[in-house]
Order: sequence, then structure tokens, then C-alpha cells
Amino acid sequence: MDETTTVVRIEPWSEGDLELLRALNAPELTEYLGGPEPEERLAERHRRYVALSADRSGSGRMYRVVSADSGEPVGSIGFWEKTWRGGEVYETGWSVLPGFQGRGIATAATLAVVEEARAAHKHRHLHAFPSVGNVASNAVCRKAGFSLIGECDFEYPPGTPLRSNDWRLDLGEPAPGRAGSAPEGAGTGF
Repeated sequence: MDETTTVVRIEPWSEGDLELLRALNAPELTEYLGGPEPEERLAERHRRYVALSADRSGSGRMYRVVSADSGEPVGSIGFWEKTWRGGEVYETGWSVLPGFQGRGIATAATLAVVEEARAAHKHRHLHAFPSVGNVASNAVCRKAGFSLIGECDFEYPPGTPLRSNDWRLDLGEPAPGRAGSAPEGAGTGF
């Protein structure tokens, strides 16, 4: 199965998604992100995800990725505002549970979140910053239509150097009077 036949839904992150976040905190899923987070940081991340999903200002949104076939949660994805190189942009990131990888789920979810970010009409560009060594996530960016801008350095988590690729997707012009036409904006991981 590939991304052209994979059907997923993205649903707003909710209070009930903490167990999914715990499952996504596995060592094999956080290898390129500095490893699993301790429980207190995970709980803090969950609160940020819930708050972002309740926000209606266009700041972004977090989602659980749900298999349309089984109805079960299989991952997470979202988009959020970041300052990058002097301007405001959206950033995206995703994670798919090990038993569901290799089926095009991350690409299908990324395409869905691109449409959500585009519909917000707030920022011109959506960026993704996968580690240069994360072959699968870099492939998702390519398949979803992002353009590789080049390599860049981050600290993620704070204090941990991370060499990443900067992938960018043009969402089109932001709505009149909205921020986002400035040069691209910094960071990884929400």
C-alpha cells in the first residue's frame, strides 16, 4: 500500500490522547529527537497539544492520525507557528506508531495537514525539519511536495544539537492583513 491508497483522518488532539502520546514516546520513535521524554515533560507536551487544538487564532493545530479502515489512532501530526530566519512560518512534525509505518500513513497525514495550514491563510510557508539521518521523514517531505532548502542546525530538545534538513512548502499567499509574508522563520518540535 502507498500514500495514494492510504486513507487516514486527522482529528483534533484532545484530553483523551495522552496514552497515544505515551505510545509515540518510544525509543524507536524518538531516536532522531533526543530520545524519550520523561513523564512530566510528556504531560506538559500533551497540555500544549490540547491548548493548541482549542486555539482558533490560526496559530496551528495538533491532530491524532486515525486509520480510516480501523478507526484506531496510529500517530500524531500538527502544525504550529515558528520564527525562522526573521519571519513567521508554520512548522510541521509527525510520528506514526511502529506497526503502521511503511504504509504511506505519514505522507497521507502530511498532505491533510498541509490543507489545514493552507486553509488558515495566515503564513506563506510550511516547514519541516527532520534530522538529516531520518530517511523516512525526509522521504515524507519529498512525497508531500516540499522543497529541500538545505541543512540547518537546531537544539532539540533544548541543549541537544540536531542537524536537520529544512524542507519548505509554499501554501500560497496569506490572507490580506495576516502575518506571514516575511522571510522564513526557527525551531523544531512543538
